[in-house]
Amino acid sequence: MNSFKKYIAHLDLDCFFVSVERTFDSSLIGKPVVVGGSATGRGVVASASYEARKYGVRSAMPTGQALRLCPNLIVVRGRHGEYGRVSNLLYERVVQIAPVVERASIDEMNLDFTGCEHLYGDDLPGFMKKLQKIVWEEFKLPCTIALGSNKLITKIAANTVKPNGVVFVPHGTEETFLSPLVIDVIPGIGTKTAERLRRFGLNLVRDIQEQTLPELISLLGKHGAWIHRAAHGLGSTDLHPDSERKSISHEQTFGENISNVLELEKLLHKQVEDVCASMRKRRWKAKTITVKMRYADFKTISRAQSLKEPTHDDAVVFRVAQLLLREGYDRQKSLRLIGVRASEFVDVEQMDIPLFGSTVARTKALAAVDKIHNKFGKKSIHVGSA
Repeated sequence: MNSFKKYIAHLDLDCFFVSVERTFDSSLIGKPVVVGGSATGRGVVASASYEARKYGVRSAMPTGQALRLCPNLIVVRGRHGEYGRVSNLLYERVVQIAPVVERASIDEMNLDFTGCEHLYGDDLPGFMKKLQKIVWEEFKLPCTIALGSNKLITKIAANTVKPNGVVFVPHGTEETFLSPLVIDVIPGIGTKTAERLRRFGLNLVRDIQEQTLPELISLLGKHGAWIHRAAHGLGSTDLHPDSERKSISHEQTFGENISNVLELEKLLHKQVEDVCASMRKRRWKAKTITVKMRYADFKTISRAQSLKEPTHDDAVVFRVAQLLLREGYDRQKSLRLIGVRASEFVDVEQMDIPLFGSTVARTKALAAVDKIHNKFGKKSIHVGSA
């Protein structure tokens, strides 16, 4: 019976960061584009359009190398806070459509449609095309969607039809679907494992399917058991809905190392503004503030402080972060990264907030600042001391 079949969909936003940038600048459509850091420093590619990928450009590649491969490449520095905002909006929309939704990453989601066959006209594969249309019409984002019996098969299937594809792997056809694919499609088969398998003549998934479980364990150890299951299309159907975030953080790697404390504090202040704005949006206050510092030699340290009262006030959080920086930073060395994290959240609705005039006025002021930021951008106004 269909009611006992698991229907898991994998939704993958195609070159997500670039796609979001194209919603702001339509002139980028159809051109080789990457979102990434400067080519003159340590910048790397965070996302590459498919037009850029034709030249060999890929994520995690140094921006300078990407420009050498594609001289007419357009490099966009990106607006990373916007990507999270769009991802959250899409998630909120998708949970209206699927009973269970699991975020796999900022640009990937797993959806459980089990038991929804009748709700969507007894044609879930057909509805995947409608879902793709919803994502495009409401968010102007291209996406690829795969439907199948488990998360593993849909993740692999989605990669076979990207970009902007839709595919359904019917129940019972998983092995047949995987059989002609190269072994690299299986999650968990990295470069070294693939090289080892190929040395033994195992190039396609069908070659792995022909091996017994003991043979693969003998070849790969315990990892062989996972590869054996995956090659036969067996994967998890358990989805973990988006749980409450345990922390909100913002960190930055510099193009050049910095040793000037005032410059570090200026950057830290901008990070605090972003973190506090995110907390206020969710109506959370944090009990703990952490500052992360990474030196030029890659040594990384963190300093944390618990607050007497939970807060989402920029001024309060910055005073704590500033103190942690000044006490923890070795001024004899330069930094390549700094970051701030808020954690141990308390829901504002559950707090007993004293109704003193100064507290109410401060709350209204912060709300007004957030509105100005949303309308005119983060540079339009900054929060002063409490």
